[in-house]
Amino acid sequence: MSEANRERSTSSDGRDRPMAPPEGAQPIPGIFRAPGEEGGVHAPAHAPHGDAGHGHPPYEPVFTPGSKRRNELDEVLTRYPTKMAALLPALWMVQHERGWVSDAAMAEVADVLELTPAYVKGVVTFYTMYHQHPVGRHFIQVCTTSPCNVCGAEDVVEALLKHTGCFELGQMSPDGKYTVIEVECLGACGFATPVMINEDFIESVTPDGIPAILAGLE
Repeated sequence: MSEANRERSTSSDGRDRPMAPPEGAQPIPGIFRAPGEEGGVHAPAHAPHGDAGHGHPPYEPVFTPGSKRRNELDEVLTRYPTKMAALLPALWMVQHERGWVSDAAMAEVADVLELTPAYVKGVVTFYTMYHQHPVGRHFIQVCTTSPCNVCGAEDVVEALLKHTGCFELGQMSPDGKYTVIEVECLGACGFATPVMINEDFIESVTPDGIPAILAGLE
């Protein structure tokens, strides 16, 4: 196992990684968080989606009356006995619109569905499918569980981090295009190494095939 892989084996898979400044750079107040510093995660200046405060534009509601998303949510609500039951679809709509689910978005969803912000946050933090900080336009998940690992999954991760310019799990590439994370299983143990890019599933990925896969992304 390479030194990079050894370091990665003892760290997070990248899902809840806080934004951090590049090595050697000074923390920027309100954008990056210094090691050990308390506080929420904020998007870097190049993030494709922002939230109010710290120089970012004010939060724009997703479910304004008469909007496409509000009409879509109203239609979804007709399928369920309670508004609470539509929480997961509502969060998906927010993520599709904004790229992630910010605290302001959680508060909006809570207001629309007549829930508490704490309840909504509890759901968002329970499910790994919701992004709690800005991610690249192409969100790349690599299965590194045991069957895939013995077939070279770590090498696929290393190649993705190199060719995307992310260099670290959970970190967004400088151009805002990519974020790479590890996941425990994508349900395709017979087709190592499986990779999901946004909602597209790719089987039998190898390090040599990474450049062609990335070149095919818009």
